[in-house]
Amino acid sequence: MKVLSIDTSNYPLGVALLEGDKVIGEYITNVKKNHSVRVMPAIEMLMKDCDVKPADLDKIVVAKGPGSYTGVRIGVTIAKTLAWTLNIPLAGVSSLEIFAASAGRYFDGVVSPLFDARRGQIYTGLYRYKEGQLVTLVKDQLLLSKDWADQLSEQNENVLFIGNDLPLHQDIFEETLKDQAVYAAPTEHNPRPAELALLGRDREGEEVHSFVPNYIRLAEAEANWIEANKEKKL
Repeated sequence: MKVLSIDTSNYPLGVALLEGDKVIGEYITNVKKNHSVRVMPAIEMLMKDCDVKPADLDKIVVAKGPGSYTGVRIGVTIAKTLAWTLNIPLAGVSSLEIFAASAGRYFDGVVSPLFDARRGQIYTGLYRYKEGQLVTLVKDQLLLSKDWADQLSEQNENVLFIGNDLPLHQDIFEETLKDQAVYAAPTEHNPRPAELALLGRDREGEEVHSFVPNYIRLAEAEANWIEANKEKKL
């Protein structure tokens, strides 16, 4: 089975090709550039270098959020278009889960990937590897990093934090968790698109037209519109 994975859910852009258990190609960048104009050329370059044609693909796997609203939409839209055009299955994977898979396989403890959500908030969840399988302990959520640190302090084990936005919240984790907090190495803060492909490879395909991103919260414009219209009704 040949799997193409796509992740544009945050600043890192990643695409990968997986054939069975073999990673045959992977492309990652972490720059503040427009994913909408870069992702298709990246896919085309990767497939050309790996001598893979669109008709050779058996499945598309995409990072479905949380993350950047625009970034998530770009990746999901392209993945849905490819899956529908090629008539192959589409699977979505949590953007946070990809981080946990990238760094937590050999960590003796739990893994907390995170993205900054502004105003002291983070997107995060809690994961653990058990018997070689990544298990979700706390599903993806949005909360204050201070509240998350307080919750984690109640667990009697080490916590591995990972993500490019970690420096924005690291002081809080250090203050609350002290030696219980462990931080991923710099080379581990970009999510691996090959891990994304591996996570989604064996998952059941989803209906393409009804597949939607997981933003966790509404975009600010949507929230403002709902609030404004709520007041009008009152």
